[in-house]
Amino acid sequence: MEDQASELKAMMHHRLESGVYQANGKVNANKTRIIAITSGKGGVGKSNIAVNMAIAYAQVGKRVILIDGDLGMANVNVLLGVSPKANLLDVINNRRSMADIVTDTEYGFQFIPGANGFSHIANLSEEEMTNFANKFSTLSTADIVIIDTGAGIASSVLGLLSAADDVYVVTTPEPTSITDAYGIIKIIATEMLENRPNLKLIVNRVHSSAEGKRVAERIITIVGQFLNYQIDYLGFVYDDVTVSASVLRQKPFLIAKPDAKCSVCIKHIVGRIEKTSFDSQEGFSRFFRKFNRKW
Repeated sequence: MEDQASELKAMMHHRLESGVYQANGKVNANKTRIIAITSGKGGVGKSNIAVNMAIAYAQVGKRVILIDGDLGMANVNVLLGVSPKANLLDVINNRRSMADIVTDTEYGFQFIPGANGFSHIANLSEEEMTNFANKFSTLSTADIVIIDTGAGIASSVLGLLSAADDVYVVTTPEPTSITDAYGIIKIIATEMLENRPNLKLIVNRVHSSAEGKRVAERIITIVGQFLNYQIDYLGFVYDDVTVSASVLRQKPFLIAKPDAKCSVCIKHIVGRIEKTSFDSQEGFSRFFRKFNRKW
């Protein structure tokens, strides 16, 4: 596992960071940052966070490509309300190139659709993962590549996590979600010794900032005590009816209702990471100041 992870990470970064000729004939010297968003179990809102973080990054001027890396049970296209004609299965089977399936969205970022209902690609062989990594040169023009991975510890999930610079682990306050989040963190901390990404925690569906902080501190303490490893707390996202409403409308909540609590949380998280601010309105300014005092 470790050797394969090392090779995959090196290969993906080599292709993303090497000089790739653009349409104007110039070499792109951009260093692309790879962010994987994952969880120990399904149903924690990971894909919604990935989609809306992609929008937030685009809103601060980043060139973003969102990859639906759930290789088997993809659903990002549903959240976006799009019906792609091709997906990653076509790339893995060498029917299409990565460039063929990159899809523009109306939200300022590009999207690479995954496949749904194909169990084989959820557990790719080493050769198939290497072939998949070879396709990544297409993405070198992006500032940020966000990979929405599948939940759990399938080989394809671990391969994508090993290739990331940063891994954002999403959990909720539910005890089973916390346990499963610790499980995926443990695997990253103990099995990716030479390729550990920077681990960060997002607590979703909280009812207060205090609840988010309490859950994060519990996980951080356990990880430090039993794994001797540090994980950072990025922030929380409120449990908000806006989220379920946006899923039904197939329109991301950051667009459908930018002033909702969940939207402000995502903006604040990205703003903290990028050291910038979205607060063009005084209402947002007050909201952010309250967050900063509590964090």
